[in-house]
Amino acid sequence: MSDMALLRIGILVAGLLLIAAIFLFGRPRKAAQGKRKEPVDTAERPSRREPVLGAVEEGGAPGEGVDGEPVTQAELGLPDTEPAGGSDLGKRPSQDFDKIVSLYVAARAGQVLRGEDIVVAAEKTGLVFGYMGVFHRLVEGHPERGPIFSMASIMKPGSFDMANIREMETPAIAFFLTLPAPMTALDAWEKMLPTVQRMGELLDGVVLDDSRNALGRQRIAHIRDELRAYDRQHQAPPLTKSPRW
Repeated sequence: MSDMALLRIGILVAGLLLIAAIFLFGRPRKAAQGKRKEPVDTAERPSRREPVLGAVEEGGAPGEGVDGEPVTQAELGLPDTEPAGGSDLGKRPSQDFDKIVSLYVAARAGQVLRGEDIVVAAEKTGLVFGYMGVFHRLVEGHPERGPIFSMASIMKPGSFDMANIREMETPAIAFFLTLPAPMTALDAWEKMLPTVQRMGELLDGVVLDDSRNALGRQRIAHIRDELRAYDRQHQAPPLTKSPRW
């Protein structure tokens, strides 16, 4: 197997497991409820060419295993809690979430993203270093509401070791928006998208969607439609008076 093929497989696996791991730290295991989701049939889905990482098979949605079951930190061999001395800045008030939207900034072919450059770019785009050793975009003036979205390295465990940041290299970084967020899903997306695009410019990288394909206008429009539908589904129901009998 070629080095490029190994890199593609590594990025796929790390990207899927990373997003699950970040928000499953310290989350108690719950008994399965309801019916299991049937695997999504992707046979009719048109294939797209992805310019940097290549076409790869999907192993499951972020936050889920290949069979649709949630991935736990124990199965990933990850610690149960935040390391001692860690910051709570960017910690979610609740670890419960029902949807993840993710994007990536990947290095161009034959290159890597360097730790120092990532930190500088993160500061320029308004991200702050905090909980779990990753970067977050917070609600201005209300950090206690938790992150609008977060950014991590795809290399396990996903955190940024600031003491050794000069030696850090990674093929890509992941941005993930977990819903519900501290604002509407669409507003959170409109905060994340330009940040990711700017990070791509600053790092001379390529912005990819959750399938590791180049992020284009059609995909952006599709995500916006999905998040509008999510907001409609989760908005408060109208108040109605109880009928009198």
